[in-house]
Amino acid sequence: MKIYSYPSKTAERKVSTMINRGLTFRKKDHQSVNRIIDDVRLHGDGAVLKYARQFDAPQLTLNSMEVSVRELDNASRKVDRGFMRALNRAVAQIESFHRQQAPQSWVDTRRPGTLLGQVVNPVDAAGIYVPGAKGGETPLVSTVLMTAIPAKIAGVATIVMVTPSTPTGEVNPHLLVAARKVGVTQIYKVGSAWAIAALAYGTETIPRVDVIAGPGNIYVTLAKKIVSGTVGIDMIAGPSEVLVVADKSANPEFAAADMLAQAEHDVLSSAVLVTDSADIARAVAGEVDRQLATLPRRNIAGESLTRFGAIFTVGDIPQAIALANRIAPEHLELQVEDPFEYLGQIRNAGAVFLGHYAPEPIGDYIAGPNHVLPTAGTARFASALSVEHFMKTSSIIHYSRKAFKKEASDVIRLAEIEGLQAHARSIKVRMKSPLI
Repeated sequence: MKIYSYPSKTAERKVSTMINRGLTFRKKDHQSVNRIIDDVRLHGDGAVLKYARQFDAPQLTLNSMEVSVRELDNASRKVDRGFMRALNRAVAQIESFHRQQAPQSWVDTRRPGTLLGQVVNPVDAAGIYVPGAKGGETPLVSTVLMTAIPAKIAGVATIVMVTPSTPTGEVNPHLLVAARKVGVTQIYKVGSAWAIAALAYGTETIPRVDVIAGPGNIYVTLAKKIVSGTVGIDMIAGPSEVLVVADKSANPEFAAADMLAQAEHDVLSSAVLVTDSADIARAVAGEVDRQLATLPRRNIAGESLTRFGAIFTVGDIPQAIALANRIAPEHLELQVEDPFEYLGQIRNAGAVFLGHYAPEPIGDYIAGPNHVLPTAGTARFASALSVEHFMKTSSIIHYSRKAFKKEASDVIRLAEIEGLQAHARSIKVRMKSPLI
């Protein structure tokens, strides 16, 4: 990995390359995904089945598109005790964290004669997208947990999961066991843009939902962007990223391993180290090379590090934090002697990992906070997936006759300034009422 001195012109060019990656879409991809969405909207099951057969499972039928109770029962016999122990721990800890997020309804009666407030309700139905990987050989169980658990805690009655099937029309049993455990109500063996379209518009078989959550490839991400507004979505997510801030107390082996954990995701992933120690910079660079040589996905990780990876040396840790805030990473690790000293200075990060024994992967699977996080600098304004993504609020307003009379003239004045005479009349007719 190349080491840059920050700030400098070469370092600035590298930072710009990383910040500006990942959330742009080619015109031809836009056109292709729009055609798929329109096809599904107009032709329902027929279009979904056509694409699923073409790209995933040639033998899939309408009758086999939904995962059956028998398939769920069989799946439970195919997983081992070690998996169930890990699953149960993860579910318990993710549920515990997300229960703290649930917003509450409230009312305010401090102004005499008025009652104001908001009522919080869950959406009726949520769709969760679980990406397919390597024909079902690497099931993304954690995605099931991170999307379905906050929906369940929000009180969503219908949780619909879509995921591409294997070529033989099956879903990995670990995914099915996890889905049943966390309250998914329906599972369909479809993926990519046509699955997102089916959730957004509904088909004869797949129900329409109100919110869609979960990561995916460029076609899934683009489809979510296009249907946003027709349904709610969690976020427009780009490639994964980690930024490690390290001082002289950092373990170079730990830092390199954490950087490679992100680099192996995708050639567009970004892994960055920022340190005030030249010795740590050199040691981590050497460790990255050593560990990369034995990594099964070394070709992907190597290209990611070449294109979007970097090591920056800075004058001190506050300068490192300032650079981290500018990059606004999805994952920010503070591998420093006293990470809590700097926590209050961090403004832009999807999740912050404090200390030498809080690596990003522990957040991916089991710590509790959600791992569906803003990427590509969007942590400047976006947040992790949460219970609130699956809820909505309605304002409530009540006025007594006396309270209405007290404020009526001000409403009339504002309405007339805006040229909305019917608005003003709505108030005036009440002022003329003998009850007033």
